[in-house]
Amino acid sequence: MAKRNDSLKVLAPEPVDADEHSPLLGRTDGQQRDGEDTLEAQAEQEQREHDVGAVPIADEPSTRKLLLTMSSLWVCTFFAALDATIVATLSGPITASFNSGTLFSWIASGYLIANAAFQPLSGKLTDIYGRRAGIAFASVFFAAGTLICGFATSGWVMILGRVVAGSGGGCLNTISTFVGSDLIPLRKRGVWQGFGNIVFGTGMGLGGVFGGAIHDSIGWRYAFFIQVPFIVVGGIAAFLSVDVPVKDTETDKIRRVDFLGAFTLVASLVLLLLGINSGGNIVPWSHPIVLVSLPLSVVFFLAFIYIEDRVASEPIIPVRLLLNQTVAAACLTNWFATMSVFGLIYYGPIYFQIIKGLSATRAGVLFIPQSAGTALGSLSSGLIMRATGKYWWLNIITQILMVTGSSLVLATFKATVADIPPYIYLFVIGTAYGSIITITLIGLIAAVDHKYQAVITSASYAFRSTGSSIGITIASAVFQNLLKKGLYERLGDKPGAEDEIRRIRDNVDELKHLSRGWRDAAIEAYVDAFRGVWVVVLGFAILTAFVSFFMRQQVLHKNLERK
Repeated sequence: MAKRNDSLKVLAPEPVDADEHSPLLGRTDGQQRDGEDTLEAQAEQEQREHDVGAVPIADEPSTRKLLLTMSSLWVCTFFAALDATIVATLSGPITASFNSGTLFSWIASGYLIANAAFQPLSGKLTDIYGRRAGIAFASVFFAAGTLICGFATSGWVMILGRVVAGSGGGCLNTISTFVGSDLIPLRKRGVWQGFGNIVFGTGMGLGGVFGGAIHDSIGWRYAFFIQVPFIVVGGIAAFLSVDVPVKDTETDKIRRVDFLGAFTLVASLVLLLLGINSGGNIVPWSHPIVLVSLPLSVVFFLAFIYIEDRVASEPIIPVRLLLNQTVAAACLTNWFATMSVFGLIYYGPIYFQIIKGLSATRAGVLFIPQSAGTALGSLSSGLIMRATGKYWWLNIITQILMVTGSSLVLATFKATVADIPPYIYLFVIGTAYGSIITITLIGLIAAVDHKYQAVITSASYAFRSTGSSIGITIASAVFQNLLKKGLYERLGDKPGAEDEIRRIRDNVDELKHLSRGWRDAAIEAYVDAFRGVWVVVLGFAILTAFVSFFMRQQVLHKNLERK
């Protein structure tokens, strides 16, 4: 097993001495022995594995075979992305069904918390047990969780379903990325990642439209039921088509998996979300739930760092790798960018449904440009990196787009907004985000040795998953606190205000039944609350730009051996 303080530099194999190819018994040139060719081939293979840290490398497939393999995985990725955003437009109908508007952030982030737990584990587990085993596990859990959501009878059962589905759906995303790294050289990797992000972006963009359309026609539960057959078929196709060597064949495998690190990470996240979501929303900020959960979240996070650095033999997020400037900057760029984008993705549709009075379907349609931009940004940046082998200046341009788009959202998403501008602003933000996730992934993989690529890819997704859940939770906390404050300021002195304000916060459909004076005041409170969310979105975009400047340009090799 490789030492944990191995070099972080890009792979640079040592020259092979001539005697490494000579027979083991030192024969003369005239001697012939049985199995000579086999011994020489074995020696060459051993040297090749030594050059990449004892990690077997798959043969680079033909374009046709690669397309078949990746397409089967992208079917899974599409539905995982679709499911990640389907709640964005269904949040109103779902919370109205259970009268649980204050639980929105948990319903939205349950899927993403599970992503954060299982995506880091997926790298090591699929190295040990194989990519196919990971696909089987992920598909079963994804399908089962989606079924639970469809049959949910309460808000907490819905959250459970989202957690189960997230544990599978998140792994499907990472496994498709692992297989791409297994089979595609770095110089071409950005283009293929671009294709994958077209699928991912399309799934994210259509999630809201699909969920809204199904709800408007036959009810929100069928938005989950309809996915299940496709998830099963996609999982079977991916299982049959993926052919990647098992990375690690040691017998004592399971003890090397960092379950303790995963537990402390999830505990830290759950406690953080509990404190932020409860404070000022369900209970006062001085309540024991808040005063206990937030400090405990910090304690578990510090325990996670200690475990990753000092206890785990093979950590899910090797913190020593974060000492590499490019690795740290790329991970934080992913983190803040996802916080920004998911705050917008989840609260944008609610804004259009409440303020613009649009149906769930039409609110979802407004976010199609965002997904189209994500696909275009990812593919374009991949093509540029393949042509130039560079990404630093491309990142600068991308960050300018991100901050500009977020600023325009804050400036224009008010009580009234024109019809066309939202399409443009969301397209700009989507283009920037698609480029960011591709640039950071390629930068991360290029910055570490070949043997770390699955682990660092998992770490990248872990930052993205924690970022999405934290981003939604912070946006939700800001929204709920400002909404509560605004409603009481405008309506608190009216008869029956306490009960009516509670109903307004738990069920947005209540707005339709209010008198003109009450409704206008409630809409003003909602506009103020949304403005707070847009400030959060812009703030995270600015942080994204700042930390991204610290990424360094890495060499993008043209072959799998990185020679």
